[in-house]
Amino acid sequence: MPPKPVGQSFLYDIRRDIYMILAYENRPATFKNYLWIWLACDAFAILCSFRLRKLLRRWHVPVFNRLIRLWQTAFYAIELGIDIELGHGVYFVHSVGTVVGGDARIGEGCVFFGNNTIGASRFQGSPVIGPHTVIGAGARVLGRINIGAYCFLGANAVVVEDLPEGKVAVGIPARIIADNDLMPATRRMADLNEVI
Repeated sequence: MPPKPVGQSFLYDIRRDIYMILAYENRPATFKNYLWIWLACDAFAILCSFRLRKLLRRWHVPVFNRLIRLWQTAFYAIELGIDIELGHGVYFVHSVGTVVGGDARIGEGCVFFGNNTIGASRFQGSPVIGPHTVIGAGARVLGRINIGAYCFLGANAVVVEDLPEGKVAVGIPARIIADNDLMPATRRMADLNEVI
């Protein structure tokens, strides 16, 4: 049974986020690890607060979207636009300096290593990043482009053109240098067969 699309059920989304983050971290679903997720995992706090923002917007609750966004920026140094879409289990290993803007679409299980910029000005459009793609520290993905699933973007890469599925891209501007052999942690997320 395929997973439900993100945004249909707040509780389902949170539950799937938890399972995918535990899979990435290679942690079993134990009481201790659930405590870690809720009390000490920054990536989950960011996802949970972002999903709450989307829920409040859907219910037309004023003010709180902005307050939560400011809280995310103050405590995690991350800027997430309200019109973006984050798939299940998007993992912000280091959130500091990360900006995802416009109407960017980030697939499930994508991993951010920090100081990333995804998107560009509204007039240039926003990227669509396929599931289980790893975005290295300092990488930028700019403009209306498509990044295939299972890609690996090297540190400080600047991606301004489409990338096919399963490639490693590095440099400024980014160029393909190899096929991607998934990191073990990303592979665990991709292979997650939990029916949630």
